[in-house]
Amino acid sequence: MNHQTFRSRQKSIEINGIIDESLTVAYTDVGKGDPVLLLHGIPTWSYLFHEIIEPLSERYRVIAPDLIGYGYSDRRDRFDRSIAVQADVIERFLAELEIESAHFVAHDIGGGVALILADRVPKLVRSMVLSNSVAYDSWPVDEMLTLGHPRNAKMKPEEMKELLEKAFEFGLSRPERLTDEFREGVMAPYLDPEGIVSLVRNASSLNTNHTTPLTDRLSRMSQPTRLLWGVDDRWQPVSTAERLIRGMPHAELHPIKNCSHWVPQDAPEDFTALTLDLLNQF
Repeated sequence: MNHQTFRSRQKSIEINGIIDESLTVAYTDVGKGDPVLLLHGIPTWSYLFHEIIEPLSERYRVIAPDLIGYGYSDRRDRFDRSIAVQADVIERFLAELEIESAHFVAHDIGGGVALILADRVPKLVRSMVLSNSVAYDSWPVDEMLTLGHPRNAKMKPEEMKELLEKAFEFGLSRPERLTDEFREGVMAPYLDPEGIVSLVRNASSLNTNHTTPLTDRLSRMSQPTRLLWGVDDRWQPVSTAERLIRGMPHAELHPIKNCSHWVPQDAPEDFTALTLDLLNQF
């Protein structure tokens, strides 16, 4: 699915209580059944799951929001984009949709959001699929930390495009998966002045202080958790997943070979099958 079609079916909702004005969240909501929430990471948006949504929606209600500051959610330059605040927004977002419990499928910083909520509101998170997720102090992505420098808010669109193209090429093991459709779609929100500033602010919000406090509480998380990890990832290495399964009594690891960071794009069939295998147990 191209990004224009994907974007055309997104809905929007206003979330209050985070800042002094409402925040707009753009999201996809398709299918029926138990709710499955998809959470993307940086520097993507919910389009990361464009090949995952349809097969999941044949059995479940699939909800895929753009985190604030990302994609086509609110991108104004006046709010905190940290994963702690993202967790606040997602909690209120689900309350607005009158969803009391959902299965969480989360990638990268979206995994950090899922872990915060699994700890804070256990009943809200029925199960978790975490894919190459941030955890502990696993924030070694120099490119994203460098991007967060305030001077980069003045980057030109062609400069941002070059940076993002290198990141997506680096984060895929299978060259044929770096399709024109994916490359154009995943970068689309970040190639105008507002999108550039927003992505720089998103990068500047990356903070290990929002994941390290969970270290001693992971063992108390009771949610069945499946780790779908691209083993070639040099940003979020599989050693992080191996540490998580030692720290989380209900977690299991499914390493995916010939796959790097962007697992839903690099290995969509494996990602879908292994996610459905977990969900179908409920």
